[in-house]
Amino acid sequence: MSTTSPNPAVERCQPADATPVSLEAATLESTAPEYLRDLKATLTAEGMVPAELIVEACFDADCSLATQEEVDRIRGYVRAGSFLGVGTVTVSVGDVADPEKVRPALAACAERADREGLAFELEGPLSLAE
Repeated sequence: MSTTSPNPAVERCQPADATPVSLEAATLESTAPEYLRDLKATLTAEGMVPAELIVEACFDADCSLATQEEVDRIRGYVRAGSFLGVGTVTVSVGDVADPEKVRPALAACAERADREGLAFELEGPLSLAE
């Protein structure tokens, strides 16, 4: 049985004196790059590194337009998370009126997160698996 060698980048990691923090999307004043750049600089100056962005989502309206608006909002936070350098975007889903309408929209957000190099996690009554 052969053993694969570890990734050289991971192998050369050194501990940093920074505290990983979770950010709640609702507390962000904006997702504009200027604001996110300043926030990241402030966190770094205070010895913190953004590790996770938590987004509260609700799909309680059985309306394609409302679903699209909510998904667009989540997609904006995926972009913001990538800009901030978080590792994970966690979407906490509340009520879901039509899971069959919401699931593919969230799957598209998960694909976007994957392209950005982020983990995408769902919490709540919905999963991406059918």
